[in-house]
Amino acid sequence: MAAAHAVPPGLIAVVRLFTAALLSSVLSVPAQAQVASPTQNLSAPVKTFGRVSYDARSLMIDGKRQVIWSAEFHPFRLPSPDLWRDILQKLKASGFNTVAIYFDWGYHSPKQGVYDFTGVRDVDRVLQMAEEEGLYVMTRAGPYVNAELSRGGFPGWLVNQRGRARTDDPAYMAAADEWLTKIDAIIARHQINADAKGRKGTVILHQIENELALTTPAQRRYMDHLYAKARADGITVPIFHNDQGRNGYWVPESSTIQNVVKGPNDLYAFDGYPGGTCTVEGKPTRGSAAPDWGFYGPGGAKGGASASPNTPGFLAEFGGGWFDYWGSNGGYECNAIQRGKRFQRVFYGTNLANGIDIHSVYMGYGGTSWGWLPGPVVFTSYDYGSAISEDRGIRPKAQEMKQLGGLIATVPDLAGMVPAGAVQVSSPNVQVYHNKNPESDARFLMVTHKPSNGRTDDSFTIAADLPDGRYSFPMRLNGYDAKWLVAGVTLGKQRLVYSTSELQSALTIDGSDLMLLYGRAGEPGETVLRYTSAPKVTLLEGTVTSAFDAAKGDLKLGYAHQGRAVVRIEGGGRPAATLILADEDEAVRYWRDGSALVRGPALLRHATATSGTLALTGDTDAQTPIEIWAPASSKMVRWNGAPVTLTSSVLGSRTGTLPGPAAVTLPALTGWRMAKGSPEADPAFDDSRWQAVDTRASGSITARPDGQPNLGMDSYGFHDGDVWYRGRFTGTPDAKSIALFYGGGGAGMLQVWLDGKFIGQHELPVGLPRPITTALANFALPAAAQTPGEHVLSVTVRNNGHNWDLDADDFHKEARGLISVSVAAPGGRSFGVPIAWKIQGKQGGEDLADPVRGPANNGGQFGERAGWYLPGFDDRRWAAAMLPAATATAGTTWYRTGFDLAVPKGQDATIGLAFGDTTKPRSVAQYRVSMFVNGWNMGQFVAHVGPQRVFPIPEGILNHRGTNRVALAVTSDGAPGDTLEAVKLVTLRNVSGGAPVTMVAAPTLPSELKGPKP
Repeated sequence: MAAAHAVPPGLIAVVRLFTAALLSSVLSVPAQAQVASPTQNLSAPVKTFGRVSYDARSLMIDGKRQVIWSAEFHPFRLPSPDLWRDILQKLKASGFNTVAIYFDWGYHSPKQGVYDFTGVRDVDRVLQMAEEEGLYVMTRAGPYVNAELSRGGFPGWLVNQRGRARTDDPAYMAAADEWLTKIDAIIARHQINADAKGRKGTVILHQIENELALTTPAQRRYMDHLYAKARADGITVPIFHNDQGRNGYWVPESSTIQNVVKGPNDLYAFDGYPGGTCTVEGKPTRGSAAPDWGFYGPGGAKGGASASPNTPGFLAEFGGGWFDYWGSNGGYECNAIQRGKRFQRVFYGTNLANGIDIHSVYMGYGGTSWGWLPGPVVFTSYDYGSAISEDRGIRPKAQEMKQLGGLIATVPDLAGMVPAGAVQVSSPNVQVYHNKNPESDARFLMVTHKPSNGRTDDSFTIAADLPDGRYSFPMRLNGYDAKWLVAGVTLGKQRLVYSTSELQSALTIDGSDLMLLYGRAGEPGETVLRYTSAPKVTLLEGTVTSAFDAAKGDLKLGYAHQGRAVVRIEGGGRPAATLILADEDEAVRYWRDGSALVRGPALLRHATATSGTLALTGDTDAQTPIEIWAPASSKMVRWNGAPVTLTSSVLGSRTGTLPGPAAVTLPALTGWRMAKGSPEADPAFDDSRWQAVDTRASGSITARPDGQPNLGMDSYGFHDGDVWYRGRFTGTPDAKSIALFYGGGGAGMLQVWLDGKFIGQHELPVGLPRPITTALANFALPAAAQTPGEHVLSVTVRNNGHNWDLDADDFHKEARGLISVSVAAPGGRSFGVPIAWKIQGKQGGEDLADPVRGPANNGGQFGERAGWYLPGFDDRRWAAAMLPAATATAGTTWYRTGFDLAVPKGQDATIGLAFGDTTKPRSVAQYRVSMFVNGWNMGQFVAHVGPQRVFPIPEGILNHRGTNRVALAVTSDGAPGDTLEAVKLVTLRNVSGGAPVTMVAAPTLPSELKGPKP
């Protein structure tokens, strides 16, 4: 376009992303909740794919309707496979029945034709774990995934391909097929449908592309190819594509809607991130109202679920947080609030009320973009403000998700609901979505403000025709909130007519029913149950009133949500029932698994009853009272393998006490040793084995001036991290300045030396909506450059990630490393000083010297090529050092030390590395650190850019009961004060319990690595 250089292309791409998210919320203003869109074909025929089927209302598994309540998890962002189980267990405990998993092509393939699915890349293992933990799986295999990854998940070697990616270009499709053949084979044997060998798992849905907005014929042929490839590879479950917003792109061919883009996939899915964000000061906003993307929306050709009227509403990604960017003030905790409690009730409830029966939260656990995984827009942490934080802690928003997920699991009739007609609401500030199950007539009432981001305090009444009669009941909405109510449902042997409390759980124990309902603290509650005669009501705890209407057979319970009240109801023509009526803070202390309800621990992972023993596993963060409702046959209870002494209570429960964790004592980091790490700057450095820069062909979309060689790092097999150049030229009187055009990604940088003398450093600017990724750096040359004879330029460029390819415009092929270099005379006049360049990057390039840790672990620092990052490297000849450092040298300096940990057995702690003053998002000191823990590159700290100062190190990478080594590659301009600050270990969380973790096997000594010498 004409203005291509006015705004950087990367900025355009991200502006489009933010605009799409904004418009998807702004343009979909909720209609009256009582007016349903007529465009959904509720009589659409069922389509069957083995055990999975669907119609317009919902997905079905073995013929049973399901609400697919999912959260996203990326195993590649947690390089400790044993901890994958920890995350999956926490997702299940937090109410999710499904996990969505992206797979990063580049994570598995350092070189064309080379693939690794072992160790931290063992896809088979994570799918097996999901099956064992009782989670359905949605697989999202690419080829392109975005996910704020470098290259959007494409492998580094694909950057050199000249054919257009994400089209039917033969070279690109051949490369994609290479990947898909590998990943599809693994996914196929984990499908819920058995493969040819009888193997089966829990994969129920499969995605073939992500956010492909361009809809040209080349893209249509590409999509046709991807669908056919998946089927040829044995994928038998329904296939979908995730639309970048509600655009109506790639809806199934069966759609009868006009003005949509049709594709070969079976289901139409889209993503959405409405609801506001956080201010620069780090305070949450409440943004727009929740959009009606389905039954209650405006309908039309692009009306969300109605774009595909014969398939169920499907949100493949709905905002569970938001990514943070280089140079922010640190937004993850704010995002955890912004898209946390109340937001989840309002937005997720609105989605469910609108018929979005396949709903996936992005992210459930964000994790860490360790090494060189992150794209330019994000830094190391990918916490995302998720329900499970980067350090694997369970945030308060996860507790609310547990309540919402508990309702979905308890009331299967929520699946496949349709609008049930208007209800009467006494307040104009309130709206009620009223749905029903056509088969059972069970009701779902989603009560929220009108608009749903209203914050008034309203007391009102709702009058509605419900399955058991017409009822009017009082309600209150105080501030930003929504309530999920059910009516006309049978729970065990009990008939719930209605309740103004929300239902979290119901189960039957030894023939008696147990229900847990909750509400806002201090607000009144009302629950009505149906009996054939007056039952006996016994108050066991708290204050509850009861009244029986003999004409209707209704027992009405009245109470205040304050702590806990418990009643037991007997007779009346039904089995006995116990009702726990709680406020929110009380209700979140309860966990349901199988036939047990457990109150108290910070986490319940499993409750397994065998041979008279109830084996409970989970976590406690302090000494904790425990209360258990379980079958009487479970006479013994064990917690994490140890017996628990219990006492029977009048509530029909058993009570006891669980131990908490012991304190974790962390050592001070002392005994540092250091070594200078930029010998390439020395003109005498031996670069004879380096590759000579030439004019080879390039796949880059970045133009370079005529006559310049191809300096781009990717063309020489170097795709990640730092790359070094050494250039020789003959001095001339006119060599006064030098201009270097380079690509460095987000917060990238360049440093230059002439004949061993540091000339300067240039850094790419950062900020909203994303950093600039290429720039022109100008430096004055010292007088030595004007003298006759050979001179040596030494240049290092840090590549902080390739762009994603969000707009399918090959933007991931923007050049990285040097692009062009010119020497200028006074006044800026360029002239041709020939420079003979050589290049060196990651040891071995695409032939990895350290394949276990993989392509994202290393760049081209001398210390990386020499193995200084490895725990077994012998640094005894290095100089002793103290931190914080007093002085700095331009270039990179390495610091190493070791320490022992002794985390008590049976405890799960997350320990991190912290730099400087952790109360501030950035330092005055200007330097950056690549940190290696036991040889693993666990991220990058950029002191003066921020915002991240604390870096969690997962167990398995960190040895919690043994010796560890830390290596820090510290890069500075050498100016006074630009020195490494204090470094310390911090405990980020500590619980008794956890999942068993073993150390990830990886090389420890340089001699274990194969490849060219430094």
